[in-house]
Amino acid sequence: MLRSINPATGEQIATHAELDAAGIATKLDRAAAAFDHWRTVDVAERAALLDRIADAYEANKDRLARMATLEMGKTLKSAVAEVDKCIAAFRYYAKAGPAMLESSAIPLASGGSATVTWLPIGPVLAVMPWNFPYWQVVRFLAPALLVGNTGLLKHASNVQGCAALMEEMVLAAGGAEGLFQNLPIRSDAVAAIIADDRVAAVTLTGSEGAGKAVAEQAGRALKKVVLELGGSDPFIVMPSADLDKAAEQAVTARIQNSGQSCICAKRMIVHAAVYDAFLEKFSARMQAVKTGDPLDPATGMGPLSSAEQRDTVLGQLAEAEKAGAKLLFGGEPLPGPGAYLTPGILTDVPLDSPFMEEEIFGPVAMLFRAADIDEAIRIANAIPFGLGSSVWTQDEGEKARFVRDIAAGMTAVNQMLASAPEAPFGGIKRSGHGRELGPYGVHEFMNLKTVYSGA
Repeated sequence: MLRSINPATGEQIATHAELDAAGIATKLDRAAAAFDHWRTVDVAERAALLDRIADAYEANKDRLARMATLEMGKTLKSAVAEVDKCIAAFRYYAKAGPAMLESSAIPLASGGSATVTWLPIGPVLAVMPWNFPYWQVVRFLAPALLVGNTGLLKHASNVQGCAALMEEMVLAAGGAEGLFQNLPIRSDAVAAIIADDRVAAVTLTGSEGAGKAVAEQAGRALKKVVLELGGSDPFIVMPSADLDKAAEQAVTARIQNSGQSCICAKRMIVHAAVYDAFLEKFSARMQAVKTGDPLDPATGMGPLSSAEQRDTVLGQLAEAEKAGAKLLFGGEPLPGPGAYLTPGILTDVPLDSPFMEEEIFGPVAMLFRAADIDEAIRIANAIPFGLGSSVWTQDEGEKARFVRDIAAGMTAVNQMLASAPEAPFGGIKRSGHGRELGPYGVHEFMNLKTVYSGA
């Protein structure tokens, strides 16, 4: 039995029956059967379904958002924004997607011609986390349905209500049975599904450990896998930056989703010339964040997703302090029920500490002082992750250096990093491989077929 627990109260919301082996087999059969038909449907019709799914999300926005808030604790305002982002993604692929699937001709020096065409490959298994229970899934689902694949979702056990609603939205939009299905299962059932011949590929968003396990299983089955794993993104502030704007966005970049985002800015690297001024502005804004009931419109940050997640962060903070770091303020659980943790700042974290190889998935920032741009880049790259980054400078030469030299899949200049349906999303190093979103996300799970034509 899978349980949904409200992290704001600690109370159980619902239980969800797990699929047994026979139930899983039935779902896989449905996915394969749906693919056999869906792959032959004209792309315009597939795009029209995406528009209808967007309509269903629009009509059920409040219901979807409330479920996300109750199951994983994000503020209702941010849950509504997440649903809106999903709607935008479905609309984007419905409108722009068909052009991404058009064939293209290649002239051959030897004579004749070749054509590159894009074809679907089959059911795709998505192993997804709880932190953005809709958006993480839509990043794979919208392009999968557009191209003619079908989707199978192994969602996090604590957001099964959200998972069930997502399947309901596809059916409400007129999607055929088997086109997209939720699998209420635990992680120990994933390996057998990956190995099953009815599954064509796998995508995972989650921890480094989960990514390694799924990549190994996919490798044994010789199946394509896309991994979007953790990050410890740098947020670099140089002397020419607008400090007020940088400090303001640094707070949002660190505490959004209670700090539980792979692209949260987790390491603030500040030039020595403006370190003290930035720290003062950043600290004041972090301490002003109202932590509390996520259903209250005045709340700036809700609880962490679970008591276990809160305790994990508390353990990391203790480890950091043991290594020599200083917790200036925050990082404290609130009294009473709920998995609350106040925003905080760590300074003096030793760069050679094993703690630097961990991602703090909670609302505590690490602050580092850099003597110059070279040291800022060294600190930014001195970790095993390479997902996103944010840099703040008005100097064109510094901008070019950061874009060229920061080892990450994404860099935002004079703004906090965020994802968008139109732009590719993903990282390097231990942050995974492959890309989601934009045209690159469309092509990850397709057969790029070359067709040769003679006279």
